[in-house]
Parts: sequence; structure tokens; C-alpha cells
Amino acid sequence: MQYTLSKIAEIVKGKIIGNENVNISFLIFDSRMIVPSQGSLFFAIKGSTQDGHNFINEVYEKGCHNFVVSKEFDINNDLKDAHYIIVENTLNALQKLANYHRSLFDIPVFGITGSNGKTIVKEWLTFFLNQKQKAVQSPKSYNSQIGVPLSVWELNENHNVAVFEAGISRPNEMQKLAKIIKPTIGIFTNIGDAHQENFKNISQKINEKLDLFNTANTIIFSADYQYINDFIKNKYPKKKFFTWSKKYDANLKVLEIKKNRKQTKITVIYKQKKYQITLNFSDDASIDNALTVLSALLVFYPQKTPADFDFTKLLPVEMRLQQIAGKNSCTIINDSYNCDLASLRIALDVVNTQNQNQNKTIILSDIFEVGRKEDELYEVVAKMLKNNNITKIIGVGETISKNQDKFSCKKFFFENTDELIENISQLDFHNETILLKGARKYRFEKISEILQLKNHRTVLEINMTAFEHNLDYFRKLMKPNTKLMIMVKAFSYGSGSFEIANFLQRQKVDYLAVAIADEGVELRKAGIKIPILILNPDVANFELLPEFSLEPEIYNFKILDDFYSFIKNKVHNPYPVHIKLDTGMNRLGFKKTEINKLIKKLKEYDKIYIKSVFSHLVGSGEKKFDNFTMKQISDFQDITNFIEKETNSKFLRHILNSSGIERFSNYQFDMVRLGIGLYGISSINNKKLQNISTLKTKIISITEVKKGESVGYSRAWIAKHNSRIATLPIGYADGLNRLLSNGIGKVIINNQQAKIVGNICMDLTMIDITNIDAEIGDEVIIFGKELTISELAKTLNTIPYEILTSVSHRVKRIYVWE
Repeated sequence: MQYTLSKIAEIVKGKIIGNENVNISFLIFDSRMIVPSQGSLFFAIKGSTQDGHNFINEVYEKGCHNFVVSKEFDINNDLKDAHYIIVENTLNALQKLANYHRSLFDIPVFGITGSNGKTIVKEWLTFFLNQKQKAVQSPKSYNSQIGVPLSVWELNENHNVAVFEAGISRPNEMQKLAKIIKPTIGIFTNIGDAHQENFKNISQKINEKLDLFNTANTIIFSADYQYINDFIKNKYPKKKFFTWSKKYDANLKVLEIKKNRKQTKITVIYKQKKYQITLNFSDDASIDNALTVLSALLVFYPQKTPADFDFTKLLPVEMRLQQIAGKNSCTIINDSYNCDLASLRIALDVVNTQNQNQNKTIILSDIFEVGRKEDELYEVVAKMLKNNNITKIIGVGETISKNQDKFSCKKFFFENTDELIENISQLDFHNETILLKGARKYRFEKISEILQLKNHRTVLEINMTAFEHNLDYFRKLMKPNTKLMIMVKAFSYGSGSFEIANFLQRQKVDYLAVAIADEGVELRKAGIKIPILILNPDVANFELLPEFSLEPEIYNFKILDDFYSFIKNKVHNPYPVHIKLDTGMNRLGFKKTEINKLIKKLKEYDKIYIKSVFSHLVGSGEKKFDNFTMKQISDFQDITNFIEKETNSKFLRHILNSSGIERFSNYQFDMVRLGIGLYGISSINNKKLQNISTLKTKIISITEVKKGESVGYSRAWIAKHNSRIATLPIGYADGLNRLLSNGIGKVIINNQQAKIVGNICMDLTMIDITNIDAEIGDEVIIFGKELTISELAKTLNTIPYEILTSVSHRVKRIYVWE
């Protein structure tokens, strides 16, 4: 559906400047997203850390000339052919537009809320509905104040049922979402601790979530959650309820659950008859989600029974998009669960974070998009790929192959995945970013296995969604004009170099810092354009600095004199340097007694200029050192004021590190430096930060060991009873510290702790799984959310930095977006 700007202005009660007859099909709010520029409308939303109005020029340059702005925005008349709708509040305007759009459709709408399981229930329910209906659903987990309006905007006249999820993180949010979704059927999954910090108690959070169901005729929930049960029935005594329960009488009563490792058989009573459903899952969360989905289907299809739905057809919902290193210097972006326009836009957005490869390829299956004619659909897809600078498409499927003429880039088409795999060697993948975007039935994971560089069963998983959450947390502590430098030295604390830097560049941080020039060169070659500080410049690599626009730290007179001797004949304009002061670390930096001499040289050296002056706090994370920290800050302020006055120059000043930002935020000066905090490590044990790194592996062998037998080198561990020992493909060469041997260390398998037994080998480690139900192939967590880096560091009497940076480069890194 399309709206004119004049119609949208009428709906949101805004004033138009420009052409009111422009047709709008696409809504965007993120300047980093590239969608078809023609027919796109950008909402400049002011968030807690970023203001969309600051990116209007960038959006304009990408081809989108239509904007919704707040009345405080000073419109730039230099942007020719730009059209504006001026409103009081841009987020409210987006929600008003979605509210109006939803009002045009008189169809059944499922509204799903709860703490966990919303997206799984939505995906599985939509899978069943689409077998006979034309359903629209929230893309991915679009359930926020912005995500819900964008989800509802996907509705068109061809849909006859909708499934939307709604999530909240603070009071008074659900009322707004309820007005947009207007569900006719409500689903409450469960309640948990997510976002609890913003609510007075669990009762307030349940009550807020239940606001979604004001318009619902029927509410579906589990009677086993007594708290939820009571709240719903008290709040909505006149509504219809459909309940399921493992404990109590309910519309759908669970009599028996029989599990094995790969399947679950559930016996239920529905309308006084017994039925059995089979799941290809055995975890409790999947069982609960399946019972919720079955309940929703029985409400929607009142004439059907549980026997009418084949739950063995349900597949795991991959909630995360993965980035993996590929062969021949390729990068693989794997998003192979579903394939529709909304999720394609999201995946292309991630591809656009990648700057290390000029060529961008998409392997794309048939797209299952309800409500569009085939030729119209693939014309839109072709425009999306062109706008996102995709240089090659490899199409898989009968429908996309029939429409290959729509695509103008380099192209190859195959009828199915097996045919593509047979010919994959002829496609010559080199130095390119490859997006795998396919519907689940095409099994694109087989393609990923062929293209990825390492198949080591031990992987370090980097959660980029958590990484972004932590970045936002620190940005909220920063003053509006404070700049942000991110430490990405030491392979970004073991998490990868250009992968993290690409993300940070997209997040518009002001500076990156690396240890040596080679690290900076690697980032420049990967397309990183942010200013980069080199903390330990070496005279042997000075040539690299101007060649790759790298800025050196100057920490003593030797490096100052050497660099000036090198640079004075290399540049026409003064070159930026960063002056390090020693205020108490006694490691690197100019001491207070050296400042007069430093100033004299800086005045003489006309081919360099001071970009920043900084120092390093010794113990900002520990309260016992607070007096010393304050002395460092005071000395730093005095010295920098003196340098500024004597050199008559303006420069950036920065002294706060991660713990300093949290504990001494009044002393941000012009810039702060963020490092370990991004990885979820806080000096104040801050539960608002999220773990981003999970080191995981899999069991490759299981051995029965009799009492008295030994395990591993030097017979260091003797079985005290008959034991079951599993072997893991990880050892000290991968970064698993050998000091964790023989019961010192532990791992997590199937939510249970297992001790490391025997001496850790170079490539292998043994664990005791005697009392754990585990098999070959089961996942094992070395560290992560369940067993934190901080806990592991404490066991080893070291610091989290060492744990992170010790993970070997041979361990495959996987980057995930949830």
C-alpha cells in the first residue's frame, strides 16, 4: 500500500514543506539502513543516545528525500528536492501512522507478549497459519516502540490474519503498542526477570504487559503460572480465556510428557478426548512454546483437534544472524531461516556494516511474500540489491530463477540447493562478503559449511546485540558533547579486529585505538575510516603512519624527536599526535617535571600539532584508590591547562577508562576511552551490562572409566568410582589455561556443571559427565553467560583481560545479531 505525503501529514497532524504528492511505501528510522530511495520516508527519531535529526544529510545522500522531523529541527534549505513533515514528536507520529494503517484492516490479529518465547511462538504459529491463510508477522523480533509500528506497516489488503509480538522495558509503553496492534486474540507466554530493573515489582510488569489485551476477545495463557492466571482473570473478568496446564484443569490439559534426547511425546486432553502430539525437541521451553501455539491454533480453528496439526514439521527458529570467516578471504553472513522482504532488509543492513570486501554477493532462495505479484516482488528485490551495492546474486529456487531478468548485477541461478552445491567450485568466491538468505527448507547451512574457513568445533561466539547494548549503556553515561574512543587493540580483546571495528564505525564512534601500527593498517585495509590512535608507535613503522592516516601516541622525548625527524619532510600540513602524560602509572608518559621542556619542543616542531593530551588512571575501578584517582585527575587538569595556555592551542583531553566512565563521570573532559566495559566487564558489578563472549565446544568422544583407572597425561587424575568421561576438542593451544586441570576448572553442559579431569592437553580436554545426561555432539560452554569470564578469572587468580585475549586465533569467531 502507498500513502501520499499529504495523507501521512493529515494522519500525524503535521505540516508539509515540499511536494505533498510524493508516494510513500517504505518507512525507515535508521540512517544506516538502505532501502529503495524512491518511496521511502525517514522518521528522525530522538533516542536515548542518538538523534535521528543529526543524520538527515547522510540519509539524503543515500537517496531518501522524504523526512518526518520535529518542529525544533532547523531545516536545511540546501537539500534540493527534500520534503518534510513537521510534527511535535517523530516517534509519536510513527505510531499514529501505524495506528491508522492498522485501523484499515478488519482481520483476526494475534498479539503476543511475555518475557520469553514471544518470537518462537510467533514463528511457529505463523508457520501453521500460512498453510491455509495469508498471514503477516513481525519481522525477526520487532516488538519495541519502533519495531511494532514497522511490523504493522507490513499489513496489506491480501493478508487475512496477522501475528505481532510486543515487548516493553519500562512502564506506560504497552498502552501505546496496544493501540497500534489492537489484537483480537491475546497470547501471554510467561513472565521473567527481563527488564525488571525499570519496574517496581513483578506485579507492575505483569499488569503493564496485560494492557496489550484491551481489545482482545480471547486470551491464551498457561494456568500453571498462577501469578499470571490470577492477574488476567482479575483484570479481564468478562473476556474469554483459553488455558493449557500440566498441573490443573484447563481447556488443554497435559496428561503426560515423555522425552528422549531428540523427541517429546505429549499426551493431552481436549474436549474430553485424548490426543498425542510429537515434537522434535525435548527442552522445556520448546514444549511450553508448542503448547501455547497449539492452544492458539485451537482458538483460531475451533472445529479442529490437536490431531490436525503435525508438530514434527516445526524446525528450530534461528534467532540470530551469524557472521563467519570464509575461505579465500571471504566473509559469510548466514541468515538462513526465513526469507521475506522485511527480513531481507534487516540482513542487507548487516551486510552494509562490512567494509573489508568491495564485492558483495547474495545467495538468495525463493521469497515467500504474501500479497505481492511475482514479477512485482522480484522487481522490488532487484532494486533493494542494487541500492545495497550487491555485485553478484546466486538465486536458488524455481520462482526466483524465472525472474532472473529483473537483476542487473552478475548473476547465476539454480533450481535447488543441491544443484548449486554441485557447481559451487565454478562460482569462484574470492575476497567478497557473501550473504546467505534462504527459506528454511532450502537448507543453506550446507552451503555455509562449504564456504566457511574453519570447521573447528570450538568457537568463540560474539553477541553483537549485547555489544550494542553495552555501548548504549556507556553512551547514556556520557555528556552530549563528549567524544568516544574505543580500544580495539589485541585483536579487539580477542574478539576480532575488523569485525568489531566495522560495527563501531557504523555506530559512529569518534576514535579507535590500537597497540601497534600493523593493527591500524589492517583496519584501514578493511575499510575503516575512523581516526585511529597508535598507542605504541615504533620508529621502524613510521612510514605506515602517514600512508594509512594513523596517529601516534607520543610518550617520551625519544619518540617525539624521532617522529618529528621522520615527518617534517613527509607532510605539508602539521601532522596530528597524541601526548601521553604520566600522572601516576609510572609506565609511559611525560611527567610533570618534563612539561616545560615538552612545551618548548612542541613550539619548535611546526610540522606536528597536538590532537589530544591524555593520561591513564591506575585504579579507577577500586574504591580504595579513589583518593589517588582524584589526585591523578587534578594533576591532569592542571597540566593540560598549562599546556593549552603555553602552546596557545586547543586539543582533546581524556583520562577516563571504562571504570572511570562508570565511577567518575563528572571528569569526562572532551573524550572518554572505552575498552573492557564493552565486553560486559564492570568494576561495579553492574548487572545492566551483558555478556558478549561465549567460548563453546562439543563432545567428540565418551569413555567409560573404571574405578582406579587414570585419565590423561602423567596419570594426574585417578577415578574414585566408575566414571563416564567426555573428551572435548579444546586445549591450551586454544587458550584453555592448563591451570584448570584436575578438578580446578569446570564447564557447563546441558545446564549442569562438569569438572575438568586429568591434565588439559594441547588440543583436547576431558570432563567428568558421570551424573550428567550427555552424548557425543552435545554443546559444552567453557565461559559465557552461565559461567562468566569474571568467575573464570577469579579461579585462575588473574583478570578478565587475560581470559579474553588468550583465546587462540585458530578458534573460529562467529558474530551473531539477535
